Amino acid sequence: MSYTLVFTDQYTRRADRFLKRHPELKQQYLKTLQLLEANPFHPGLRLHSLSGRLDGLHSVSINLSYRITLELLVTEKKEIIPVNVGGHDAVY
Repeated sequence: MSYTLVFTDQYTRRADRFLKRHPELKQQYLKTLQLLEANPFHPGLRLHSLSGRLDGLHSVSINLSYRITLELLVTEKKEIIPVNVGGHDAVY
């Protein structure tokens, strides 16, 4: 049930900025990505779909304050495309 993370250039820049601002979260961020790749439906990620202007996207938690929004493509390729990373208000 393994998925593939597909990083866009835009997301990579956002993630780099996020990690520069929050170097203490690097391990939690990397652990979240590993768990997302292994099983995006793991309860610890708190995966949920978004609505409104973010309809079609999902969100997972890095911790209680920080999130990753993503596009979860459940196809034969099982791809996950991260879109944004940051605090709750920043990504929503």
